[in-house]
Amino acid sequence: MDRNTVTGLILIFVIMLAWFYFMAPSEEELKRRQAEQVKQDSIAAAQADTNQPDEQAATPSPTQQQQQKQQKVEEQSDKPQVPELFAKVQAKDTSRVTIETPLYQSEFTNLGAGPSQFTLKKYSRWDDTPVQMLNDTTQSAYSLGFITTGNMNVETSDLLFHQQTSTDRIQLGENEQKQLTYKFTLENGQTLTYTYTFYGNSYRIDLSIDLDRLTEQIAGNNVDFRWNPALRHTEKNKSQENQSMSSYVFMGGEMIRFKQEEAGRQQKNYNGSVRWVSSRNKFFTQIIKPTTSTDGARLTGEVSGNPEKATTEHRYSTTIRSDIPDDRVIGYQLYVGPLHYQDLKTFDSHAYDMVNVGFSWIRWFSDPLVRYIIIPFFSFLSNYVGNYGLIIILFAVAIKGVLYPLTKKSFKSMAAMRELQPELKEIQEKYEDNPQKQQKETMKLYKKADVNPLGGCLPTLLQFPVLITLYRFFQNSILIRQKSFLWVNDLSAPDMLINLPFSIPFLGDHLGGFVILMSASMAVQTQMTSGATGGGGAGGPSMKSFQYILPFILLFVFNNFAAGLSLYYLFFNALSIIQQFWINKQLDQEKVHEKVATNN
Repeated sequence: MDRNTVTGLILIFVIMLAWFYFMAPSEEELKRRQAEQVKQDSIAAAQADTNQPDEQAATPSPTQQQQQKQQKVEEQSDKPQVPELFAKVQAKDTSRVTIETPLYQSEFTNLGAGPSQFTLKKYSRWDDTPVQMLNDTTQSAYSLGFITTGNMNVETSDLLFHQQTSTDRIQLGENEQKQLTYKFTLENGQTLTYTYTFYGNSYRIDLSIDLDRLTEQIAGNNVDFRWNPALRHTEKNKSQENQSMSSYVFMGGEMIRFKQEEAGRQQKNYNGSVRWVSSRNKFFTQIIKPTTSTDGARLTGEVSGNPEKATTEHRYSTTIRSDIPDDRVIGYQLYVGPLHYQDLKTFDSHAYDMVNVGFSWIRWFSDPLVRYIIIPFFSFLSNYVGNYGLIIILFAVAIKGVLYPLTKKSFKSMAAMRELQPELKEIQEKYEDNPQKQQKETMKLYKKADVNPLGGCLPTLLQFPVLITLYRFFQNSILIRQKSFLWVNDLSAPDMLINLPFSIPFLGDHLGGFVILMSASMAVQTQMTSGATGGGGAGGPSMKSFQYILPFILLFVFNNFAAGLSLYYLFFNALSIIQQFWINKQLDQEKVHEKVATNN
């Protein structure tokens, strides 16, 4: 292995170490989290002890009984109550209607006049059950909130509306659109009307809320429209999915992410015109996009315990504060569905910004690569190639083809350097006591032979940003979610060919088949590079041994990454091996020395 190739590999390894170093929580942060968890556990234990009945306690005194009654009254008063004016005119019975399109099946309820279940037809959870998005299925996921002129808080998710559309099932074809209407009418004739419009070929739902004369009951000139329930888990690795759970607001041309990083509840308020708000899990999202004017938003996050534990519940609600327009009709576009590029792009040009396709310092490269090259490439080939594993292999071939002119020149340079080993050894011996002169004469020899000693690093360094982008893309893209190839069931999840009876630090409790093959292919490639340059020359035994260390390190690094990434890098390395072997065969050894003699 030549010095320059080793330099390139060391640079990559250093960048990877820096990447993991800066992404990992500091020791102080880990101690702070542990201390917080101990504190939370202590509080929970204390509360549990307090709530347990004391078998030895005496019968409460009359004073204590009175205090307990008063406490119950106060607790009940803290619960949201429906104002009497609204409670008197509620519908007496709940009704449900099923909305079915080619993309989803949803159940709407008159308790809150909105969806209580939302099942996606084209996607399933890790256990093969359908993806039902909503955790709370007892009432509408959406709620309109406002303060009455009598200073009472009203949430429409607590109200029973009258269903105006007389059916219990609405079915849409691909190009159809249909409506569902709910109405709430007060005794004085004031009404609140919800009209939903569904589209057979889209996850988008339009909502028109007509406040009519109900504005006379609303204090101020705005209302809150909220998404209430948490999104359900859909992936087997809940700890990893928890890292993706968060909420967003897009305003002022910028997307802001809100992630609750510790146990507890927190909310963030934003003032100004809002383009949309959303919450998501790893692969699915809900978005509220207003079509009438707004003046702010609120994102609320609630984490039940240690955020890194699989048993921890993550709940995010999103609220938009809407102005009441002159015609008293507020409009929203709603999205409940997958984080799929084409669907999100049709809904809003910035909605796909939620999908993490690269670190912030490389987004300028990753975003265009994903949106304009990777996704179109995968989408086009999926029409002709049914297996996404094969598409990943073809993508590796395509990237190799793009880099071919550079890699060809670099491989030729490395092969030529092999032929120059006698001359290089002679220079080393001649100027053994003068390193500066030795370096000068070495560079002069390279120039005479028309060899670029840095040429071997360039293709590797150009490949590195692509590799980083694919690392993020393959783990977060719904395109390859649950797509199988050979022994791998999900190319977006780690490859678990071999399950170990114990866990190894950094490696985990499994070994991936593609990861093992990828590391082996890299060892073969570096061995060939070493042979092409004469065994490393000045690098000595340390350089030769390094070629076996790096593939071993990458085995640990890639083992818990998406299987699609290891598959891509495996075939990229295999193509490099074939290319290098072919170029070594084609090299005219005599011409190298002729160039040196001619340029003397």
